[in-house]
Amino acid sequence: MSPNDFLEILSKAGMLKTTTRHCYTEESRKESVADHSWRMALMAMLLSREPEFAQTDMNKVIRMCLIHDLGEAFTGDIPSFEKTTSDEIREDAYFLDWVDSFPDAQKDEWICLLREMANLQTKEAKTYKALDKLEAVISHNESDLSTWLPLEYDLQLVYGKEQVQFSEYLKALSRHIDTWTRRKIADGQPTSFP
Repeated sequence: MSPNDFLEILSKAGMLKTTTRHCYTEESRKESVADHSWRMALMAMLLSREPEFAQTDMNKVIRMCLIHDLGEAFTGDIPSFEKTTSDEIREDAYFLDWVDSFPDAQKDEWICLLREMANLQTKEAKTYKALDKLEAVISHNESDLSTWLPLEYDLQLVYGKEQVQFSEYLKALSRHIDTWTRRKIADGQPTSFP
């Protein structure tokens, strides 16, 4: 890959640093897509030492976490409760068109990862998808309740439940996050994790 190709890819990906998501951070600023993707990758790294994930290619999961929302560099972020199939198709088309412009080695790797992620058949793809959902719930728990929409009080307790079902560890983590959510709602104010 030429230095120019390298920098062009980084420049486009860097747009995620200023592409905001629906959620706020603890400091009352809008979370960026890059914030979300980075923390998902960190979550994958932390899981890599858990016995349940010993045979999982966590390097691949980290790669999936890092690229999963890059289509939002073209479309911006649309909250899951507002995103339509049409939005998803448009985002995927922009993303794939961009990846198609990559040098062959990088293009081939990314296309393979994107296919695996879309099919959700491997433990790696299932893990990335579960982390995507769990990180969003964690981020909302860290934000002030005044930033929550009314629908999020229920959504916090159901979002990502289907995606964690393949993993005993992730189901336990999800239950722990639910305890935190319920305490946060009951207290009516920000709380640290339980």
